[in-house]
Amino acid sequence: MAYIRQVPDGEATGQLKRIYDEAVVRAGRVAGILRVQSLNPPALDAMMGMYKTTMFGPSPLSRARREMVAAVVSRANDCFY
Repeated sequence: MAYIRQVPDGEATGQLKRIYDEAVVRAGRVAGILRVQSLNPPALDAMMGMYKTTMFGPSPLSRARREMVAAVVSRANDCFY
């Protein structure tokens, strides 16, 4: 099985700590998808910016529809959403 080194929550500093802290405020925890990108905080920060824009920015789709699309795509990719 493949292994991706990750920065644990308690060891995060600087930009990564800010991202982790925001995740806890937003979702109550740091999701695995964030941890697997933890070795490159600038890339993780950019990914979170894209996520926030996609899910919360202006769109003709309601938030519920955006969540539905994300769930369907995750299922099609055999990923846990």
